[in-house]
Amino acid sequence: MSTKLEIRTQLQTHRQPGFTLIELLVVLVILGLLAGLVGPQVLRYTGSAKGDTARLQIEELGAALDLYHLEVGRYPSTEEGLKSLVEQPAGVSVWNGPYLKKKNIPSDPWKNEYHYQSPGKNGMYDLYSYGYDNVEGGEGNNADIVSW
Repeated sequence: MSTKLEIRTQLQTHRQPGFTLIELLVVLVILGLLAGLVGPQVLRYTGSAKGDTARLQIEELGAALDLYHLEVGRYPSTEEGLKSLVEQPAGVSVWNGPYLKKKNIPSDPWKNEYHYQSPGKNGMYDLYSYGYDNVEGGEGNNADIVSW
């Protein structure tokens, strides 16, 4: 006959190591809380990064427009648009482009085309993105990114 001590010893030796259901539930609750707190912060940084990218692209396009102006003697017209930075416009004989390294006009980070006007209302040219909503005005991700 087995004694109580022997039965306990046998039970302890047959136990498999692992986590209990309660321990797993506690870990899942903690992970859920962390995701709820950290997730919105990550999305906020992603949105501001797109705005920063648009500002940098506008600066790059502005530098290419300035180089075009130095060589041709004027900025491209609104009709010629930014396309004249990568393709020689009709009637321009001193064009030494393309003026962009990648030889294509980038879209803004929200996959919309940049808006260009020359002459501009705010300077020799206006170059801008309407942001995420692609509508004039707005705040946050919907804010306009402008060259002036």
